[in-house]
This record gives sequence, C-alpha cells and structure tokens, in this order.
Amino acid sequence: MADFLLEMPKVELHLHLEGAVEPETLHELDPNTPLEDLRRLYQYEDFNGFLKAFAEVGRRLRTPEDYGLVTRRLLERLEAQNVQYAEITLAAGVALWKGHEVGPIFDAVSQAAAGSRVRVRWIFDAVRQFGAEHVRQVAELAAERVDRGVVAFGIGGSEERGPAKWFTEAFAFARSAGLRLTAHAGETGGPESVWAALRLGAERIGHGIAAARDPELMRHLRERDIPLEICIASNLATGVVKRLEDHPIRRLYDAGVPIVLNTDDPAMFGCTLVGEYRLAAARFGFSEAELREVAQDGFRYAFDAPAAG
Repeated sequence: MADFLLEMPKVELHLHLEGAVEPETLHELDPNTPLEDLRRLYQYEDFNGFLKAFAEVGRRLRTPEDYGLVTRRLLERLEAQNVQYAEITLAAGVALWKGHEVGPIFDAVSQAAAGSRVRVRWIFDAVRQFGAEHVRQVAELAAERVDRGVVAFGIGGSEERGPAKWFTEAFAFARSAGLRLTAHAGETGGPESVWAALRLGAERIGHGIAAARDPELMRHLRERDIPLEICIASNLATGVVKRLEDHPIRRLYDAGVPIVLNTDDPAMFGCTLVGEYRLAAARFGFSEAELREVAQDGFRYAFDAPAAG
C-alpha cells in the first residue's frame, strides 16, 4: 500500500503556501533564531490558536525572495510524493495585513514554480473576518492576474466572525473576471455556513465536514457535483474533530458526496498528502480502488484540470 500510494499520481487542491513552510525553512531564512524557537511557533491548542500561529509564521516571510524560497521547498516535497498538479493558495489577504505589496510576492512565487515538475496554479485567499472591503481588494488583485496562473479566488479565516453574506459583491466580481470560486466553510461552522458559501457561488468547499450533519446538504452536493476538500489531519490538529474515528470522511463518501484529499497546512499539521491517503485506507477502510477514484477526482475537480498520469 505504501508503494502504491507514493507512486499514484496525485493533486493538491487545498494547500496554503504559508502553512506549508517547515520550521527548517524558516531557519534558512533566519539562521540567527534557534530552530527550537521556530518550532515553538507551530504550537497551538485550538482553531483560534492555529490562526494566530499561521499569522506568526506568515509574519516571518518578509521579502518576495522569502516567498520564492518557501515555494521551491514546498514543490520539492510535492515532487517527492508524485504530486503532479497543485493549486496553491497564496494568503494575499495576510500579505496586505502585513503591509506588503502582493505583486512582487506573486512574481517571486511564480518564478519559483516555473522550475518545478509540478504544474502549479494559484488561488488568492482573503481573510473573512477582515471584512467586505478587504475581500473585494483581494478579489481585484486576483483578477489582475487571471492570465498569469491565478485560477481562483476564495475566503478563509473565521466563519463566525466573517459571515459569507458580506461577500456577495466580491464573489460576483471575481466570477465576472473569469476566476473560479472556492470558500472555506463547514470547518468550524455548521451546515448553514456551507449553504451560505454555495449561495456565493462556491464551486468547491474547503473542508465542509459539517455537511455530514445535514442529509439535504449532502444530497445537494452529490446532485450538483460539488466537491469537499477534505483534510483529515488538519481537522484533528485544530480540534474541529476531537477523535480520528469521529471524522465524517467515510460517511460523506458513502453518501456519494464528491471528495478530494488534501493537506491544508502540512507544516502546521505535520502531515503529507501520502499520509492523508494512508489514513483514509488504514482508519476508514478505503480500498485501493476507492483511493484511486479519490485521486482521479482530484484531477477532475481541478480548476485548470490536467490529465492524470
């Protein structure tokens, strides 16, 4: 099974660049700070603690060159797992919060990705709790780069402090600019948060595990062929699922809800994409044939769908 999972062509559709920065890579950027001190940045107790940790790691990325380095290191790890295509989420909203210009950062990550065997596309992500004007600004930045590999626009952050209804205009603008749409929803929020993201026009749902509590929502996702970007280790690490055996991935899959497996923030959660597939097999009984189907669906639901293999 280990060899099969490693050799199987795979995609990552829910992968945050800043959450994929390993402590060792931060140490490359800041060799004067002890590695153990950097590793402590990755410690948190709950979802809000994770958001603060994510922001603290992101704060350590100070220049476009820093972003270029972390992109190269991430793509090296993806290549080693036979990830053939990745839609990497760039926290453009966090960059704005830090007072950085997004343009030079995007130039740097694009140049870094150009040398990889992994085919890369980009998703610009806004921070829900920063409000409608902020989200619109990120959508505009994404729209300016539609012809440079930015395929989608989305929102992350706190579902409770940034309700989806605030962002109707921003999502309509993004769609009109040729961007595909995604949204984090149903991670810390309930099924209604997923419904609200769907009303915005989201074509994929980041996490969406709360859908397992709403049979009508599961039926809607199945019939409309709207996939959930499932991230098992992430949900455990942030505490939104308390025990591994309680994760609803099997219920969702058996109900016919389309799913794809992803790592979310692999450095923050100590996971790999191969490890996510291994968890699905070992703890949730996914067969080799089912895992192949999930992997193929990753290619199928990609916003710039490549051929598998």
